[in-house]
Amino acid sequence: DAEPVYSGAAPVMVTPAQLTWADAPAVAPGARIAVIEGPLNKAVPFTFRLLLPANARIAPHVHPAFERVTVLSGTFHFAHGDTFDPARTQALGPGSVAVMPPGAPMFGFTREETVIQLHGVGPWGISYLNPADDPRKK
Repeated sequence: DAEPVYSGAAPVMVTPAQLTWADAPAVAPGARIAVIEGPLNKAVPFTFRLLLPANARIAPHVHPAFERVTVLSGTFHFAHGDTFDPARTQALGPGSVAVMPPGAPMFGFTREETVIQLHGVGPWGISYLNPADDPRKK
């Protein structure tokens, strides 16, 4: 698990080179996570980055809390809905933002390596609508 850079004890400034990346098997094969603020399993503010490889597919899922997504690089093809349908996604390039409320089903994919930043108030988690889609079980 990636350790948060910021613990809430004192101000911090971090460059991208200072982030610590770890595998994010709950998201997609090859996905990586860098936790900036957390921990993700507590009812505290969280901020983290996901590096999604080219051709990543994130099946329909929900989160227990608000999730705010900002695309930092690449293009994230993202949609609200409970059935994976690439034609229904919106191509979100750098600077694009999506806000998803708790329990709202969503899905997405990439065609190129893409980095997104997520923030909200935890605990953060991911539950796939179809348990067989959970990449941790494959």
